[in-house]
Amino acid sequence: MSNSPSLKIGIVGFGSFGQFLAKTMIKQGHTLTATSRTDYSHTCLQLGIQFFRDVGTFIEANNDVILICTSIMSFTKVLSSMPLACLKKPTTLFVDVLSVKEHPREVLLRVLPEESDILCTHPMFGPESGKNGWKDLNFMYDKVRIHDEATCSNFLHIFASEGCKMLQMSCEEHDKIAAKSQFITHTIGRTLAEMDIESTPIDTKGFQTLTQLKNTTMRDSFDLYSGLFVHNRFAKQELENLQRALDRVKEMLVQRMREELGPEKD
Repeated sequence: MSNSPSLKIGIVGFGSFGQFLAKTMIKQGHTLTATSRTDYSHTCLQLGIQFFRDVGTFIEANNDVILICTSIMSFTKVLSSMPLACLKKPTTLFVDVLSVKEHPREVLLRVLPEESDILCTHPMFGPESGKNGWKDLNFMYDKVRIHDEATCSNFLHIFASEGCKMLQMSCEEHDKIAAKSQFITHTIGRTLAEMDIESTPIDTKGFQTLTQLKNTTMRDSFDLYSGLFVHNRFAKQELENLQRALDRVKEMLVQRMREELGPEKD
C-alpha cells in the first residue's frame, strides 16, 4: 500500500502497457476504471477494475486522474473523440505516457478545458524491463499545467514509491534527448533486422549485443517506431546525422582501401 491518499484513476487504452501500470497502481491501493477500443471487460473483472465500453460513461465516472495509454499515432484521434464536456470534475488531472512529449503536450493544451490539469510523463520502461520491479528505472515528467498540486504529487508518488528515478524536464528537452537515444536505438535495431542478422557459431560479445538489440527492437510495433519519427521534430535531423555518419565511415574505408590496394580495387 502507498502512504499517499488513494486516487481514482481512469485508464484510456487498456493494452499491455495500460495493464502493466494498472497492476502496480492496484497493489498500492488506488481505485481504477478503464475504457478501450478493444473489450477488456474480462481482464478488468479479474483485476478488480470497472471497465466502460462507453467513453462518455467513463468520462462521467468522477476520476481524479485520467491516464492516457494509447499509441502515439492514435493519441490525437482518441483525445479529440472524448466527450470532455461530460467531465464531472473539471480539475481532473490528465496524464499521458507517450514516448514523445511535445506532441501530447500540444494536443492536451489544445483539446482540454483550461481548468483541467496536464502532466506529461514518460515511464522509460515497460512490461519486460519492469517485470521485476521499477527500482532505479527512469520516470520523466513535465508539470505542464497544474492547479491541484496534491493530486499531481500523489500520482507522481506512485512511481517514486516504487523506487523510480524521477526526472523532471521540459517536453522539448525530452524530445531532443530521445531523438538522439531512443529513436536512434530503434533505428539501428530495425536496420539490423532489414539486414537479417542472426547469431553465428563465432559471435563476439559485441555481435551478441547487436542481435539482442535487433530482437528487442522488433518486439515493438512499427506503429511505435513511426510515431517516434513522425511526432518528434528532432528525429529527422538525427536520422540525417546517422546517414551522414555512415557515409563518412564508408568514405574512410574506401580511402584506406585505395591507399593499400590502389584505385583499381574500388
